[in-house]
Amino acid sequence: MSNFKIFKHITIFCLFASLKLMSIEVLEVKILDSYSITKTFPGKLLPIEQSKLAFEIPGKIKNIYVDVGDYVNKGDILAKLDDRESNAQLNQAKAKYDLSKQVLERFEDLRLQGHISIQDLDKAKSDFIVAESQYDFFKVKLEQTNIISPFNGVIQNRFLDTGTVINSGIPILEIIDSNYVEAHISVPVIYLEDMQINQEYDFEFDGEIVKATFAKLAPMSPGGSNSRLAIFEFSEFFNPGSIANLQLKISKQAKGTWVPLKSLSQSDQGLWTIYTIDSNSIVVRDIVEIVHFEDDYAFVSGTIKNGDLVVLGGASKIIEGKKVN
Repeated sequence: MSNFKIFKHITIFCLFASLKLMSIEVLEVKILDSYSITKTFPGKLLPIEQSKLAFEIPGKIKNIYVDVGDYVNKGDILAKLDDRESNAQLNQAKAKYDLSKQVLERFEDLRLQGHISIQDLDKAKSDFIVAESQYDFFKVKLEQTNIISPFNGVIQNRFLDTGTVINSGIPILEIIDSNYVEAHISVPVIYLEDMQINQEYDFEFDGEIVKATFAKLAPMSPGGSNSRLAIFEFSEFFNPGSIANLQLKISKQAKGTWVPLKSLSQSDQGLWTIYTIDSNSIVVRDIVEIVHFEDDYAFVSGTIKNGDLVVLGGASKIIEGKKVN
């Protein structure tokens, strides 16, 4: 913690009434207007898009064109069902559509010449609409014999093989986005007030620091915990499943200084005492409040001031009111 470098280590030798020479380690402090902390939160890298792909209709798998690890582009045909029946149904529907279209055109001419009734023309129009809708329906059914890649990605899993007879909705392939990943991080609520959506934050990944954008925040805490799920998006691709550590740096406005925990003694009403040596070399007991603590140090505010020498050992190393030579 860089703030701790403000201390100047000094060793003072004291001669007590027992004529025993003792050394006292003290720290010269500087009062700060703020303090900074860094918190680390681990998270798992996940693809931004991940889909299990299935056929929308039942049938027999004719071909699977990809395997695990293959890169594919949006719109690529990844797998195909036996489409002979769908083609036959489409050809029948097209024939009916073509015929109904010819009949409708002929009836429109005959109507203009006054040779048929309005009812006959209306029936021809109705037959054409029905034939057209059936033709469109079977075109869709033929398209459904294909699995199309929904985005650029990598094949993550292949569940079945050629020749398998399946029902609709049975997963055939799993595809993940190959362009970007995101990290899902559980962040305590107390730190979220210092974070902003769309801001970049540092992550430690594979020994390097990379940037990610704070994209989304889950609206509720999972299981009643005091944390929320924060989602960060990376601008480059990393292996999904890897662990990345959010390095959250927070700066707080507060007047005080960092002191070692071993220099503090508990006092009344949640306050603490700290022993310092003033400019007259007299041991003084100061009252302080712990604003924040981290590792072996605490950021405190109270009656201490610039230039005070804080006794590291606290009450076990010094006597209040005594003069240090």
